Amino acid sequence: MERTERPLYALFLRLCAVVVSSTVYMLVKYCGESGISVPEIMFWRQAACFPLIILWLTATGRFAEIRTKRAGTHAVRTIISTTTMGLIFTATVLLPLAVSTTLSFTSPLFAVLLAAWSFKQRVSAWQWFAVVLGFTGIVIVAQPNGEQVASVGVGLMLFAALLIALINFQVRDLARTESVAGIVFWLSLFGTLLTAPLMHFYMQSHSAVEWGLLVALGVFGALGQLLTTASLRYGAVTSVIVMDYSQLLWATLYGWLIWERLPNSALYLGAPLIVVAGLVIAWRETRRTGRESAETILPTG
Repeated sequence: MERTERPLYALFLRLCAVVVSSTVYMLVKYCGESGISVPEIMFWRQAACFPLIILWLTATGRFAEIRTKRAGTHAVRTIISTTTMGLIFTATVLLPLAVSTTLSFTSPLFAVLLAAWSFKQRVSAWQWFAVVLGFTGIVIVAQPNGEQVASVGVGLMLFAALLIALINFQVRDLARTESVAGIVFWLSLFGTLLTAPLMHFYMQSHSAVEWGLLVALGVFGALGQLLTTASLRYGAVTSVIVMDYSQLLWATLYGWLIWERLPNSALYLGAPLIVVAGLVIAWRETRRTGRESAETILPTG
């Protein structure tokens, strides 16, 4: 399937996806602190999302676009994405929202390492500098003076950031042959089937408010999937990922409005280092893709 590059449109889609994703993480943290287990949150995040995907496909007449010859690739992507979701949701419950969001920004650092190790891409001195700068920021954020941050939550979010980098490359690769509708459909279907067995162990009764939160999680989750996947269809991973840093603004706003908590001084010191590192990586990748095709760093199959 032919893919058209529309950089500005891709950036706009990614910015919208960030707003939606920030809302999803806020809902996850609120649900977790309300006593809903992470496995159940994961299931309803997928199960409530799937009917909305079906309605969208029906309304837009795109059912034909879900046909695929790469079911295995979709399945592998779903396993990695579901694992990542569990890591992120658990870390989001354990950590202050602004801290978990900042740590998720380390994904570009891992993207550089993956590009160098797995895809044999040459990494410039600037990119190595960005990696060092970013991990310095991680140390500051993870060990703030005067406040203890859950080390388990930090570890889970960093591992999730590594997997996010891999997922971005996977989606970019799938977008070569698959439509946005197909990518989102198969993730939702496989994700629901994968998490359904967990309900035998974690299903609980809920109040009307809690059901409302879980449904909202599915609605925003579906919208976020569509926007994120579309952004990677029209723009390169290292270009659109720049917009992800605006998520910190939303996380800070939600933390203040709902939990009456503002970031501590350590986050103000460490977050800029991580953000600058990501911007340097995006700048270098933009220059590189101006000279050669971005497809050379992507896996096939």
